[in-house]
Amino acid sequence: MEKIVAYCGITCSDCPTFKATKTNDNAERKRVAELWTKEYGHAFNSEDINCESCQTRGTRVFNYCNICEIRKCGQQKNVKNCAYCDDYKCEKLSKLHEQAPKLKETLANIRMQLGKNTS
Repeated sequence: MEKIVAYCGITCSDCPTFKATKTNDNAERKRVAELWTKEYGHAFNSEDINCESCQTRGTRVFNYCNICEIRKCGQQKNVKNCAYCDDYKCEKLSKLHEQAPKLKETLANIRMQLGKNTS
């Protein structure tokens, strides 16, 4: 499977929600919903576990993607993900990366491959 990286740096193609959607695996949807309900303290059901990556223009995205400011910005700027953006590292992205440094690392690696500044 092709590696798909969200605007913020999440590797969608590694995400269990993305995988369950692509394989249409209802047992996996249920498993992920139960796991995330325990892990995040929010009730998820198997219907919530549908996502074709935040880059899709379709409607099958994880619930938060519908309100994500980083996604909205990336779509407006028509970039593959934030690593391709001329305004890389905006305030929205910087705040998220303080909480999730792995996402920062993913985008920094893409920028290095593109020959762009990572700061």
